[in-house]
Amino acid sequence: MWRFQEKDYAGWRNCLHLANGVWELIVPTQFGIRILHFGFAGEENQFWLNPDDAGKTGGSTWRVYGGHRLWHAPEHPVRTYSPDNAPIEWDWDGARLRLCQPVEAITGIQKEVELRPTEQGIEVVHRLINRNLWSVRLAAWALSVMQPGGVALIPQEPYQPHPDALLPVRALALWAYTDMSDPRLRFGKRLIQVRQNPTAPQPLKIGVSNTLGWMAYWRGETLFVKRYAYHPDTAYPDLGCNTEVFTNAAMLELETLSPLTELPPDGVLEHTERWSLHRVGAMPMDEDAVAEVVAQLFPR
Repeated sequence: MWRFQEKDYAGWRNCLHLANGVWELIVPTQFGIRILHFGFAGEENQFWLNPDDAGKTGGSTWRVYGGHRLWHAPEHPVRTYSPDNAPIEWDWDGARLRLCQPVEAITGIQKEVELRPTEQGIEVVHRLINRNLWSVRLAAWALSVMQPGGVALIPQEPYQPHPDALLPVRALALWAYTDMSDPRLRFGKRLIQVRQNPTAPQPLKIGVSNTLGWMAYWRGETLFVKRYAYHPDTAYPDLGCNTEVFTNAAMLELETLSPLTELPPDGVLEHTERWSLHRVGAMPMDEDAVAEVVAQLFPR
């Protein structure tokens, strides 16, 4: 049974608190849409919050805040960074929490997020609604900002020897600031790993086409998992990516994207993630051991 209440959190008033004795999450109402906290009940937040933004609301400048947010891609310095500093509307009916943001003045796009608690975790439904009088081509882009000190995991496509496999099985996107010799990157047979390093100040980002439908973050003895759909025969942003990881010295972002969609006036685009947390012990050094832990959580 999930319990719902309003409470103050991290300097913000009237936040929404959902808990079931195993997990808990906290959503602000004075700004957003953001999910500020997700973790085991009464324990550490898995998400990173920017201490410089604590308690702040209002204004016309986009703030990092931290937590989980919804953007629309492709990234652009004006449309992407539309401020989300105004109060949101919300509704809890005992089974799901719906969050609604005012229409973005710059883009004419309205954002909604619906949280559906389950026994396995949280289903997070992201919606983009086109309130313009014309169509807009975009993709839903869900970003979870994780605490420092962990390792992001992206599954590799199943290994096949040559000459059994002659065609490529995935795309890899690199940004201009991505250094392939960066020690935070590790490409293995079963996993791509991106390590968050608080002593490495330079940003790093990679993206892939991920048909396997999950990514994760292993920090301490906890594994945070996102699961989401891959839609073949569609176009994705960023040279075909539905999975991306960004990191700098402060945090690491787990990012998922929907296909690019020509959204008509009043059209709705949905993109769903399923979140779960798992106590898994310290991360092994061996890649196969790491991959086996994840495989046991949700075997294909």
